[in-house]
Amino acid sequence: MDEFKFLLVTDTHYFAEKLGCRGEAYKEFMRYEQKCFAETQKINEASFKFFNETDLADTVLIAGDLSFNGEKESHLEFIELLKDLKAHGKKVYVITAGHDCTEHPFAFDETGRLAPEGTKREELFDLYYEFGFSDAIAVDREGLSYVAQLAPGLRLLAMNNDGDEHHRHTYTPSQIAWIKEQTAKAREEGQTMIAMNHYPLLPGVPIFALLGGEVVMKNADEITTMLADEGVHLCFTGHMHNMAINEKITEKGNKFYDVCTGSLIGCPAGFRLITLKDNYSVAEIKTYPTPDFEWDFEGLTQDEYFRRQFDMMINTYLTSMRDDPERFLGKLKVKTNDNTSKFVAKFGAYLNKTTVGKVCRKFFVRCDGSIKDRLFVDLARDIVRNAFTGNAPYVKGTPEYDAVMGVFRRLKPVFNIINKKIKVNGKNADLLYMLEHTIGKYGLSDIDETLKLKD
Repeated sequence: MDEFKFLLVTDTHYFAEKLGCRGEAYKEFMRYEQKCFAETQKINEASFKFFNETDLADTVLIAGDLSFNGEKESHLEFIELLKDLKAHGKKVYVITAGHDCTEHPFAFDETGRLAPEGTKREELFDLYYEFGFSDAIAVDREGLSYVAQLAPGLRLLAMNNDGDEHHRHTYTPSQIAWIKEQTAKAREEGQTMIAMNHYPLLPGVPIFALLGGEVVMKNADEITTMLADEGVHLCFTGHMHNMAINEKITEKGNKFYDVCTGSLIGCPAGFRLITLKDNYSVAEIKTYPTPDFEWDFEGLTQDEYFRRQFDMMINTYLTSMRDDPERFLGKLKVKTNDNTSKFVAKFGAYLNKTTVGKVCRKFFVRCDGSIKDRLFVDLARDIVRNAFTGNAPYVKGTPEYDAVMGVFRRLKPVFNIINKKIKVNGKNADLLYMLEHTIGKYGLSDIDETLKLKD
């Protein structure tokens, strides 16, 4: 067989709605939330009905964060959906991740925040045994990882990287040894090996590289080099709820592609169809929106409804700079003091009322008339959303690029100082480059793309 198709889904975040997702505390929580919450059960049920009935592919890979926040009831209900998939003749392979075994799962009702029963990490192997482990040709039970034979000549390296407190978002030494053992076996036996890993191994956009282990897997540069040089050139990831396809070439000339997929339940909501062809040397990526589900969209389309939730989250962060700087800084995990809070509040007040044109004038940058009257925070919100939805459009020649990069270039002396203090993969950062390639996408498409894995 020289062609194989499968569906790639990630961050299903199933929540059993009977646990509670209503009330004032719920509404306040959702102001800071990208993904939907109350809607997740309906979204998953409709999506899995589609997966059951589609003839796009007979295999489904799900790359972690299966439950909303580790609620035991959510796991049990989600597993019923997985069983139904198998009953419809689909092969199902999953990995678990951090949201599947958190210490403090929560729900909401009119009385406030609730504490439903959670799930311990050591329970996940038995809970999801039928969906990868039972058919595996190799298992690392401690690492909750396995190797599956997807088709003749094609293996899946399914890796969990939420180990003990010292190895969260990365692999333990024993897990790395196991991975190398499995990649060596694949090479010796003439097998093509692809991987599935919850945390991104390459940053979705360059600026994400500055945000640490919560955004990109720890030691990602070493891990991607190891995988590529061991013969694993393609990995499917999630976690950041963004659409991104990125490439790295190691010093030995080996390619590594990270295909990160958005959550099923929040903007950008969707899944992927992957076709491996030409003896698995080429991967065709095609992206589909989350299937239609029944809900009161309040006069919006389903896509607009997802986008409204995303925009509310960004708007809340931007206004909280002005109105609640301590909470804003806390969300960013930045230590606060009176001076920091006062500066952020003052800066936030300025940003929330000024226009793009006024910012440009302050920095002596020409601003195109088509955007000069836009609020600066509206442009900032769009830049953030574009970084998640993929194929960010503000490339060279657009009014937005000219305005934003014009301002950033005025700040180059400041950036040069910061660059010397920040390391990215062992080298000094280049903030101007990172910002330019965050507001605009160049090269590979994040949505539909054909990847040549080996020369």
